[in-house]
Amino acid sequence: SGNMITVDRKLLKNPNGVILGTPGAGKSFAAKREMFSVYLLTNDDIIICDPEAEYWPLVKRLHGQVIKISPTSKQYVNPMDLNLDYSDDDNPLSLKVDFILSFCDIVVGAKEGLKPVEKTIIDRCVRLVYRNYLADPKPENMPILQDLYNCLRAQDEKEAQFLATALEIYVTGSLNVFNHRTNVDIDNRVVCYDIKELGKQLKQLGMLVVQDQVWNRVTRNREAGRTTRYYVDEFHLLLRGELAAWSVEIWKRFRKWGGVPTGITQNVKDLLASPEIENILENSDYICMLNQAPGDRQILAKKLNISPHQLSYVTQANEGEGLLFYGNVIVPFVDRFPKDTEMYRLMTTKPNEIQGGNAA
Repeated sequence: SGNMITVDRKLLKNPNGVILGTPGAGKSFAAKREMFSVYLLTNDDIIICDPEAEYWPLVKRLHGQVIKISPTSKQYVNPMDLNLDYSDDDNPLSLKVDFILSFCDIVVGAKEGLKPVEKTIIDRCVRLVYRNYLADPKPENMPILQDLYNCLRAQDEKEAQFLATALEIYVTGSLNVFNHRTNVDIDNRVVCYDIKELGKQLKQLGMLVVQDQVWNRVTRNREAGRTTRYYVDEFHLLLRGELAAWSVEIWKRFRKWGGVPTGITQNVKDLLASPEIENILENSDYICMLNQAPGDRQILAKKLNISPHQLSYVTQANEGEGLLFYGNVIVPFVDRFPKDTEMYRLMTTKPNEIQGGNAA
């Protein structure tokens, strides 16, 4: 019909969403289009996990905060930050212990994960390092990774010394980017975590820290009755190892906490890696499907009951063309966004169209 298509994801039974498409199909552009609408039409907060440094022009224009996390950056986010209003029914310290166990699991990097004795030692030390903050919750009492390291060193068990040595590179060594107090505005309405320059050693940790920061924000916003939109580009990176469980948890629990997550990725196969991860797709009532690779088309046709005619809209489709799944409704769309606008210049990811400069 050529008419405008607008939907309100918050009216869905489950507002979780994914944006799927081959490279160049317009995934990031579609996500930015939605962010603009959310910013202008709602009071929702917007948080972005940005592994490719693609979102900073838009975030800067919306007066948001770009947090560049890298070994050379002077912007820091403290993974030990604790939100005491974490929830009504959960102990905030217990939830923090879960996060730090996952953090240490990635640090140790053993195939079988942390051993029971190591988990017990970490639990003990976490409770010790937060003792001052819980007694007097002022910013200067918030522990940092160094405090956890020192506490591990003070324990008698040889396992504690092993854990401390594994942590050392992240505390006093060359990868100490997470051993600082938070020094950026994490309360801005629009926050983008740029983790492009984190190397292989730090990328997983960086994404885990961002997940934890998002949980903190969602719980604070729930108390205030505010919705939190969370966009994760290169979502497949969060579906591996220890990070996968955190992603599944977000897709399971965010709705009750006033959160609306959106995963942006190329291949639907990444969402079928295990029965647990498959829950992400099953718990998403909003799917923006752009041009699909042949293998992915067949999987999606079967999973989502797409007819051959509907499938034609994501077969060798041009950029900005596809299918929109909204609850039980499937709508084909064509987005011809005018290129002679400031909005287009802020949203495009084409190398020959991108504005100069950087996020710093």
